[in-house]
Amino acid sequence: MEAGFATDILSSVEEALTLFRSGMKEYRAVVADVNLKGTLSGWELARQLRQREPTFPVVYMTGAAANDWGSQGVPNSILLQKPFAPAQLVTAVSKLLNEVPPTHK
Repeated sequence: MEAGFATDILSSVEEALTLFRSGMKEYRAVVADVNLKGTLSGWELARQLRQREPTFPVVYMTGAAANDWGSQGVPNSILLQKPFAPAQLVTAVSKLLNEVPPTHK
């Protein structure tokens, strides 16, 4: 746990989508590097997650693709340009979680 958040660290979008779709855990936000291993990008991960849950909190991280956020990023997301301080990530995730109404299943 980091700053009170339980995390899973994954190396590809495909792996992330498999976990999200499995329903084994209830994820509340995603922090995605724009350039991950595999054939899909962090941009695509966010788009697919938003198809299932339109308000799902998304934080992107990138070192070189910040200029693509306007055209590739999902609305109401946050982009952190590398390098960034860990506190910036905690603040970004907290901000998005506080803006999303809780879901009732």
